[in-house]
Amino acid sequence: MEYRRLGKTNFNISAISLGTWQVGGKWGSSFDSENAEKIINSAIDNGINFIDTADVYSSGLSEKAVGKVVKLRKEKVYVATKCGRKLEPHINSSYQTEVLKKFVEDSLKNMDIEVIDLIQLHCPPTEVYYRPEIFELFDRLKTEGKILNLGVSVEKIEEGIKAIEYPNVTTVQIIFNIFRQRPSELFFKEAAKKDIGIIVRVPLASGLLTGKYTESTKFDPKDHRNYNRDGAYFDKGETFAGVDYETGIDAVKKLLEVFPENDMIKVALKWILMFKEVSCVIPGASKPSQVLSNIEAVDYPLLNDLQMHIIQKIYDKYIKPHVHQRW
Repeated sequence: MEYRRLGKTNFNISAISLGTWQVGGKWGSSFDSENAEKIINSAIDNGINFIDTADVYSSGLSEKAVGKVVKLRKEKVYVATKCGRKLEPHINSSYQTEVLKKFVEDSLKNMDIEVIDLIQLHCPPTEVYYRPEIFELFDRLKTEGKILNLGVSVEKIEEGIKAIEYPNVTTVQIIFNIFRQRPSELFFKEAAKKDIGIIVRVPLASGLLTGKYTESTKFDPKDHRNYNRDGAYFDKGETFAGVDYETGIDAVKKLLEVFPENDMIKVALKWILMFKEVSCVIPGASKPSQVLSNIEAVDYPLLNDLQMHIIQKIYDKYIKPHVHQRW
């Protein structure tokens, strides 16, 4: 495993870490605690020491599984969770400091841990980033010994740039992959100036970049890749990285002319790791074997200039006109 510094948290974390949105079950299926614990244990067994979860993942069951496993392990494992998405409606005015404080305290109880290594605001509305009192809350929570660090999970570049104006923000979690390249243009540079850790989510564009899907692939009705393609339930960018499914399939076909299908996951993850500003990538897993597959990207050869150029040309032709300026 390769380890990188997570910005000014000073945590030394695994370059390939674990995201737990679908841990314990595929999107659309019920949560399986036993399977979730196997996945998390497999991750730790293979050098992963940073796990990202959220209070809304499987209605708190993901947090509970993470807390249970981490408590039983002797290795140091950094736990990151998120708060805010429980708010209903999920709008600016719903963000109140006492409510957010209660969410943090609930996560501590749910995971049965004493302190959260990294708490992240969970993709709040853009207006929230302009409210200093929300960010000041987390200084108080740090003083109270409930958290060690504050981060934000963002949808848009502008939100990330605004968030890092606050001195107590240590990390930004953002969508970045072969189909979502804009963060590398400006945001990475600004984050580096302020020693911000960058956590990359949706690295495989909801599975599109695995190379395993076709025009005829069917998704479970309860899978967001079925019901959220147009952003009906949450930001469209979270589903297939905001790429129209058929357009994405066409672009993947071009990638498969250059890279073997069996290598696509490793190529997609390695492409992200080629950017030195990235602290870690957090692909998900619905079974232990997927954890092992993701980790293989660490030892995959660096992409050469020609390969990077071809990827860029495919992005410019098929993807950039549709997504580049939207987020």
